Amino acid sequence: MKNIVNWLYTYCTDFIINLANLSDTSYYEVNTFIFCFLYPLLTLGLLGIYFTLRMRRNKLKEQMDVLDR
Repeated sequence: MKNIVNWLYTYCTDFIINLANLSDTSYYEVNTFIFCFLYPLLTLGLLGIYFTLRMRRNKLKEQMDVLDR
């Protein structure tokens, strides 16, 4: 298990370093962009999708209950 965690950490770190080199920025700038901007946006987007689907499911349940009566 420790080997997998080390490999994953090394892979992600190398990916961010390569991304920084390609975009001509520093590792810290890319890291900040990912974890301060992209991750929160992704989290909020997924929460929005979750609540939208939950509302649709509840409406469908209500419609099915009306049809069953």
